[in-house]
Formats: sequence, C-alpha cells, structure tokens
Amino acid sequence: MSDELCFLPATELAQRIRRKELSARELMQASLAQIERFNPKLNAIVSLYAEQALAQARAADEKQARGEALGPLHGLPVAHKDLFLTRGMRTTFGSPIFRDFVPDENLLIVDRLQAAGAISIGKTNTPEFGAGSQTFNAVFGKTLNPYDTSKTCGGSSGGSAVALAAGMVPLADGSDMGGSLRCPANFCNVVGLRTSPGRVPVWPAKTGWSTLGVEGPMARTVADCALMLAAIAGRDARSPIAIAESGSVYAQPLARDFKGVRIAWSPDLGGLPVDARVAAVLASQRATFAALGCEIEEATPDLSDANEIFMTLRAWQFELSYGELLDRHRDLLKDTVIWNIEAGRKLRGPQIGAAELKRTALFKRMHAFMQRHEFLLLPVNQVPPFDVNQPFVTEINGVKMDNYIDWMKSCYFITVTGHPAISVPCGFTADGLPVGVQIVGRHQDDLGVLQLAYALEQATQLWRRRPPLAARN
Repeated sequence: MSDELCFLPATELAQRIRRKELSARELMQASLAQIERFNPKLNAIVSLYAEQALAQARAADEKQARGEALGPLHGLPVAHKDLFLTRGMRTTFGSPIFRDFVPDENLLIVDRLQAAGAISIGKTNTPEFGAGSQTFNAVFGKTLNPYDTSKTCGGSSGGSAVALAAGMVPLADGSDMGGSLRCPANFCNVVGLRTSPGRVPVWPAKTGWSTLGVEGPMARTVADCALMLAAIAGRDARSPIAIAESGSVYAQPLARDFKGVRIAWSPDLGGLPVDARVAAVLASQRATFAALGCEIEEATPDLSDANEIFMTLRAWQFELSYGELLDRHRDLLKDTVIWNIEAGRKLRGPQIGAAELKRTALFKRMHAFMQRHEFLLLPVNQVPPFDVNQPFVTEINGVKMDNYIDWMKSCYFITVTGHPAISVPCGFTADGLPVGVQIVGRHQDDLGVLQLAYALEQATQLWRRRPPLAARN
C-alpha cells in the first residue's frame, strides 16, 4: 500500500488529504520509506530532513483538524534542487566551497511551495552550480537513472527527476538554462516544464533582468506540473521581469480539443545529429498527434545564430554569477565551471551587444514561425541516456561535439527563443530507456504547452511505466 501510494499523482494525493482519506503524516511516512528503500541505490536526495518533515506533516494534520484554510499543496512532500536556497537546510550548490552552507532564507519558489502547504523533505542532487546535463559532483557523487542504473539521469535537475521517477516525492522543483528541467525529465520518464522567463519570479537573484535561466515544476504527470505551477507562478514586485498573470490560470482543467491545430514537426531541428533510437521513438508518436486532430507539417524555424547567442550569454552569466568564486577558490571549482567563467571574462562589450541584437532578430523569426504553427515538436535530447561514468557526450552519429554542452543544442536553441517548452514522456528505446518529446509553445503560452502535453499523456499513459527497480510485484 505504501509503495502504491508513492506513485499516485499529486493531484489525487491532494484530494485524498482534503477528503481526510489520507493524512499528511501517512503520506510523509510512505515517502520516507520509499527514500530509505531506493535512495541508497540512486543518490537522488542528498540532504534529508526526515524528522523535521514528519513534524511538519503532523502540524499539517492538526491544522486541517482545526478547520483552517488549506493551501492547494497541503501535506504534499516536495524536494528542492540543491541550487535553491532553503532556510535551515544544507544547500551546497554541488560545490565543495559550500559543502556545509546552511542559508537563513528561502528562494522565492521555495517560499511559495511552502506557503501552498507543501512540506520540504530535503535537497536533490545537481552538478556543481548546475553546469552540465549529467548529475555528479565532488560533494555527493553521481545520481543514477532508475530505469538503468548504469546510465545517467541527465541534469542539472537530475536528483529531482530521479526522486520523482522512483516515487520518493510527488513533486520537485528545478531550474533550466540549457535544458536542466527538460533533459532529466526526458531521461527519467517524468515531466519537466521550462516556464516562460518571468512566469516563476526568481528572488533573490544577482541578475534580475536575465531571461536565460528559469525555475519551474517537475512531476510525474502534466496535471501535477500544472498544480505546482499554479502555486509558484505570479507577480512579485522584486522581480523586474515577473509576469503579472496569476498562477490560478493553471488550476483549470487541461483538457482541450486539438482538431485543426497546426503543429510543426521537426525531428532534427534543421540538421542537428540525432541518435537513431531517439528518432525512432519520436516518429512512433507522430500518429498520436494526428489522432488528436493536429495538422502536422514538417517545418523548422530559422534558428541561425542560436549557438553563438547561447554560448555568449551563458558565459557572461557564469562570469557575473561565479567570477568572484574563481578568484578566491579556483582550486575547488571543476574544470567546466572554470571554462565557462573564463569564457565570460574574454568577452567584450561589442560581442555581448551583438548577441543581444541577434537574439532579438531570432525572436522575430521565431514569432513569425509560431504564427503559422501553434506548437513546435522536436527531440528533447539528441541522445538517449548514456553511461553514467561518461561526463558528457563527445559525439553523435560521428559528429564530434565541441564542448561539454554542445550535445544539448536541441534544448538550448529553444532557450534563447524565450518560448515555453516541456518534456513529456514519448516512449522507450528497445532496451527500455525513456525518451521524451519537447513541445514548444507560443510566447508566454505555458498553458497551451501544458494542454498539448496533457493530451499526449492521456493518449499514451506512458507515465504509468515505473522503473524496473520499483516495478509492481
């Protein structure tokens, strides 16, 4: 019963708690038992606060017994990415520099989750400062893919994806610059939404005007992602790019008629190398979108300059965020972080200005493309999960990668357009590795993205397929 409880959708768990068919304490005990069972094998949750979480679960039940108003996430366990400041919980950023750091404040997303009634259970593993789409670091080591523990879970929100896939928590948060919500969701058969910049305000933030990195929800189902987004979206006066629209829009039913909706089908985003196993799984679901009523057209937006834009603005962001750490703790930083910071220090004003000009031109082209197509569908990752002992992908179909993030172009090309995108389960390779499809929507149409992802999920029910180590007996 405890195991079955751990794989129920967050939406159903929330309803059961409200109907008093399930207590917050019972759910927390089930989650902690699942963590005890699987976390030693997977290393998803790296700082666990079991007693604190149980005490808060008891307090949640007492609050409900008194008849007080309950938040939409009342009693649901949630795990926070170890990049996110969490008051009273060790937050290492995956770095030896912050091995013992315990903040005295929350990131805004953590505040909003707790205000909605979610109970913080601990922190999830991430690569150092989120650099890379493979989850390992010098503090906690590697996080393993529950569908095949010899493979990577992706990153940088890898611990969150694994905790969800193994039933340790019903909800988890993450962030995404070059694909860090989408990639691990794709590799672990869960859902990860790269929200529109400003949809989930970031505070505190060193670079409050930046639109490259975002924060957002991860869950096992699309409806669970929407439930979480409803709690964390909405204006905050401290964020200069915050979108004013209330998160309540995501509390509405996601069912929608897609008859006649035009979608662009781009199996390689205009010529990127894509592993044949990924291509085959995506192709197998084309008929599903057609059955939903979508009008499918093979088309790709003109993403010229996307690589230059991303690499320039990412390097600049790394220097702004971590340059001081390089000066003080170079010996404690991993080589890829150093490379990113130093690339930022080599930039000159005209290079950054050119990247901004080219990004605006790219957005104009993308906007025009999305006027004809309401959605763009493409691979999340160009490869399936790879060997966990391999730091990053070095070649795809014989094409050599230039650096440790070059294999993530199918994600970060979308990042620089500023459009919302989701990874939703699409199928499995012949050897049982998860593959997701990336659905990109019109500018700030996060709801539309969730609706199409929900329609696919309802048609396939792929979210129900558990990892082998947690399969039903």
